[in-house]
Amino acid sequence: MDFILDNLLTLILFSPLFGMAVVMLMPGDEKKLIRWTALLFSLVPLALSLLLWFEYDIGVPGYQFEHQVVWYAPIGATFYLGADGISVSMVLLTTILSPLAILASFGIKDRVKMYMALFLVLEMGMLGVFLSLDLVIFFLFWEVGLVPMYFLINQWGSANRKYASLKFIIYTVAGSLGLLLAIQVMGLSAGTFSIPELATAWPAITTGVLGIPLGTVKTISFWAFCVAFAIKVPIWPFHTWLPDAHTEAPTAGSMILAGVLLKLGAYGFIRLVLPLFPQQAHDAAWILGLLAVISAIVGAFAAYGQTDFKRLIAYSSVNHMGFVVLGIAVAARAGGSTDPRWAESSIIALNGAVLQMFNHGLSAAALFFLVGVIYERTHTRDLTKLGGLWTIMPAYGGILIFCAMASVGLPGLNGFVSEFMVVRGSWHVYSIYTALTMIGLLLTGAYLLKALKLVLHGSLNLEWKSVPEISVRERLVVYPLMALMLSIGLWPRWVVEVINATVTRLVG
Repeated sequence: MDFILDNLLTLILFSPLFGMAVVMLMPGDEKKLIRWTALLFSLVPLALSLLLWFEYDIGVPGYQFEHQVVWYAPIGATFYLGADGISVSMVLLTTILSPLAILASFGIKDRVKMYMALFLVLEMGMLGVFLSLDLVIFFLFWEVGLVPMYFLINQWGSANRKYASLKFIIYTVAGSLGLLLAIQVMGLSAGTFSIPELATAWPAITTGVLGIPLGTVKTISFWAFCVAFAIKVPIWPFHTWLPDAHTEAPTAGSMILAGVLLKLGAYGFIRLVLPLFPQQAHDAAWILGLLAVISAIVGAFAAYGQTDFKRLIAYSSVNHMGFVVLGIAVAARAGGSTDPRWAESSIIALNGAVLQMFNHGLSAAALFFLVGVIYERTHTRDLTKLGGLWTIMPAYGGILIFCAMASVGLPGLNGFVSEFMVVRGSWHVYSIYTALTMIGLLLTGAYLLKALKLVLHGSLNLEWKSVPEISVRERLVVYPLMALMLSIGLWPRWVVEVINATVTRLVG
């Protein structure tokens, strides 16, 4: 047990990679065995992350379960892992959604071995971002996650998959180029790539780099980080790759894309931008807040205008992630303020933002999966061709309504708690922004109720009269997500107290 605890983060990180190696060594025609093997290995990091969750001590400041070894001595990069309350919650979210996405992929029949191997590599890449405490290692895992997602869309997606996958990779790599250059400048200036050391050293540096004034260096680095993370979230106007990627991705790919990959950008803002660029973030917070408000409103209007069920849910992610970014903007503007009302607001807003990341991961993954359930049966996502499915799929209808209400923010379910915290924390700092986001919140109910009406109610298209009810396997995918939505809605403290301990130290 001591060995496991001493190497817990390393085991969580690399157990999916070991599973990928086992899958790749298996005969390609053993599709059933490959599926179950991939599922089994995806449960290993889940078990380890649950151990991490229960062993994590919220009373201990800083990072826990740290592991650091020299990775590349000439540039001072180390393989440095650690976890705090924010990363622990994101690791738990990742390891919950990954096996559910693999279980949702049991219907994949073409090149199953490669599909499952890519999925396990994708899980490792996402976990690496949340656990890395060295900027070079952070960037390495940031890029690792792009490659399997690109191939999952490109090879197993829908008709326009090649266009969507190319657009996805161009957008994200474009943002990564600036991120890499900024990381190099920071490492050269501070003499370290350690994130905890940079949090102290980088804001205190007073000399420029290569003859460039310090202010210019920090400003350029700040915006390079912001653009890379804004593309990943994504927020307006960097969001246009998202609907295409979601629409063309296989169902499980959309689950992970919305459930975890979008959170990498928001996590980057919290983990790197807020502590490394406190002054620049404070000065630019109004811009970030404005983009968040536009995202919440534009995403909602765009979702309401869709007739493609999957694109509607895709645009809903832009809407919901706008609230996450608004909470981050409030923390950037008010964090460390001497005004006790502002200081309290920043803590509440950032707690809400992190919880919204977790909650949106659950509800968005569930909704994308439920879209996939219908698509597998009808081979259409056109809302105008569906309708009346409640009469032949009542269990599916009940599940869809439950998950949609969680996304809307119905009191008693998880979405209400996090959005309330963001709105409550934002009000004293950005009252006008908060008021405007209510437009997006109102339209969230409108577009999801529209979807429920067009899918479940009205006259049944006789073409679908023999469509089977949601299966046992499909219920096993969505039931754990529903249980988590309900548990957080009724008793959010079990997640919030872990997040709050870190957020309070970060911006308090």
